[in-house]
Amino acid sequence: MRQLEHFPNLVAMFFARAKAKDDLPFLWAKKNGSWRSISWREASLQVANLASALTRLGLKPGDRVMLVAENRPEWLISDLAIMAAGCVTVPTYTTNTERDHQHILDDSGARAVIVSTQKLARTLLPAAIRSSGCEHVLMMEPSSGLGQTGNVHMHDWSALIAAEHTDPEACAATATFAREDLACIIYTSGTGGAPRGVMQHHGAILCNIEGCAKLISEDFGWDDEVFLSFLPASHAYEHSGGQMFPIGLGAQIYYSEGLEKLASNIEEVRPTIMVVVPRLFEVLRQRILKQVEKQGRFTNYLMDRALDIGAKSYGGGVPFIDQPMNLFLSRTLKPKIAKRFGGRIKAMVSGGAPLNPEVGIFFHSLGLTLLQGYGQTEAAPVISCNRPRAGLKMDTVGPPLDGVEVRIAEDGEILVKGELVMHGYWRNDAETQRVLKDGWLHTGDVGHLDEAGRIVITDRKKDLIVNDKGDNVAPQKVEGMLTLQPEILQAMVAGDRRPYLVGLIVPDPEWSAEWCAAQRRTCHFAVLAKDPDFIRAVSEAVERVNRELSVIEKVRRFILADEPFTVENQMLTPSIKIRRHVIKEKYGARLDALYKR
Repeated sequence: MRQLEHFPNLVAMFFARAKAKDDLPFLWAKKNGSWRSISWREASLQVANLASALTRLGLKPGDRVMLVAENRPEWLISDLAIMAAGCVTVPTYTTNTERDHQHILDDSGARAVIVSTQKLARTLLPAAIRSSGCEHVLMMEPSSGLGQTGNVHMHDWSALIAAEHTDPEACAATATFAREDLACIIYTSGTGGAPRGVMQHHGAILCNIEGCAKLISEDFGWDDEVFLSFLPASHAYEHSGGQMFPIGLGAQIYYSEGLEKLASNIEEVRPTIMVVVPRLFEVLRQRILKQVEKQGRFTNYLMDRALDIGAKSYGGGVPFIDQPMNLFLSRTLKPKIAKRFGGRIKAMVSGGAPLNPEVGIFFHSLGLTLLQGYGQTEAAPVISCNRPRAGLKMDTVGPPLDGVEVRIAEDGEILVKGELVMHGYWRNDAETQRVLKDGWLHTGDVGHLDEAGRIVITDRKKDLIVNDKGDNVAPQKVEGMLTLQPEILQAMVAGDRRPYLVGLIVPDPEWSAEWCAAQRRTCHFAVLAKDPDFIRAVSEAVERVNRELSVIEKVRRFILADEPFTVENQMLTPSIKIRRHVIKEKYGARLDALYKR
């Protein structure tokens, strides 16, 4: 079994891997229709030169540098260079508004910004010019607007690197900071309000990497791993799991062309490990089922048998009578499904939001290992993950990683302790003291430990709905079951201090189009939302879910949303979690009106 070395900081880990890997491919991106790579050696040269350039610009250890870019090799090179210069990375979402950028610039006090494109710069620059601390903006892609804009100096990212001649080993030798030193400030995605800056130190992220490396080594074998990066690199889950963790493993990282091309990228890249979010697999499940449905009676029969045998396998083992069929499926249906995921996937690790057990069992039945993990930005972010060796339990998020201590408070809140826990919120002592007590991180999640020490999460403590009789309802459970229905794309339920739950439903566009074609109706969102026949069809999906829910969990009434929840309309976070406060602000009055009917 391979083990990860104990590194003093993330920069030392990178340079050690780069020295060992030398001219082997490291970072891949598609250009002009072809995948092109940057070697470990070339990446280390760029990191060393950019670190030197940042120092030459006058940046000092501890200075914050904001990073605004899509997932691409330059993102990771910039992140590592910022840290190699002794500075602190402040990753931010490309979907941020000018107001969001202004908040983070002012709150972090960033002295410089690295941005990828002119399009992103148009939103960023007004905020940078207004900020009191920002002095430099580095453009990754060529720009005609270089020079000085207000108090901000504009620079060409590539030209700065080309002007330096720093030896990577010399750069590595200056990276003497300790595991306790601040590596980055990651602003939470703000499901409940203004983002707060989480201070992640080098040791917190390294603790995550070490724990995940041990899991991969023991449960799957640590070989020449390949990752496909598509979740926002500015999110803690992708930053640690999809960027720093591959470095620790000495893996290759391919950067996806975007969600619309993700399926083809998976087949081309053939990743061995993927860091994913539940919503992606809810969508993939629906697509697979729809495609199978169109392939005739025999293929549908095979899918039904695969799901039936898979459920039995998950429950304890394949009965002897089903083994011939299971063997047949392993040679026919399952390889076809596996090919869509590249054919060599070891594990897909789901995090960022709760995974419905039904989705996990579905992929397990098709021969794909989907692990549910659990974490928070405040814990760098991985706290636990399911382990195949211990037996998969889809209704849990697995045991804590190595080096992580978990206990349950008297009120059911999950508490976490270990090197992975943040040092606090940037310039926010009040919030820090609220969530960090005696070294324990108060997660705000409610749950318990099962007989095998696996964490079972009930819901977010602050999201729990307490009805007018004092009963607690976990909204994410109900919402997860609703979105598994083919008619429903997204859902949010409400009912705090009310007699029952009501829902806000976003119909699935593909199903809506098929319904309209069958009914010979015009498929226009605003029109459908008022069509009684359409509403009745959606109601049938809600009733199917209600039959599986307890009395207090049933959705008694619902309305249809005017539009899908998206990052652009601020109803989703960049990590695809719903922003309840934003949705309630728009639809609250209409939801309240459901109680007056």
